Amino acid sequence: MTTIKKTLLALAASLPFLAVSLPSHAVMTPYMENALINVCKAAQSNSVIKLNNTTKSYRIKTKTVALKLMCNGEDVITFAENSGADRTAAKLQKSIGNVQITDVAALSKVQVTF
Repeated sequence: MTTIKKTLLALAASLPFLAVSLPSHAVMTPYMENALINVCKAAQSNSVIKLNNTTKSYRIKTKTVALKLMCNGEDVITFAENSGADRTAAKLQKSIGNVQITDVAALSKVQVTF
């Protein structure tokens, strides 16, 4: 075997071990970490204006924040509610929109004769 083939074979054999040892999560930049911390603080402040200004300054959509942000192990809406920030929690909840679940089986009428 040639040296190139041996090198390629060794590289191919070691590739699965490299893939397993790499971390599975993306590294967060300090800028993004600071932005998310500031959004959590704004949600905790109970000031809708502060929350709006913070999300706009970092160009983050309120709906994205409401659906994906975790603050101290809780989703941001629960975090705001537990901090007594009912106005910001309501704003975040409103940004998600109304979600309705309709039970189709319950809508149909069942007639029983005996």
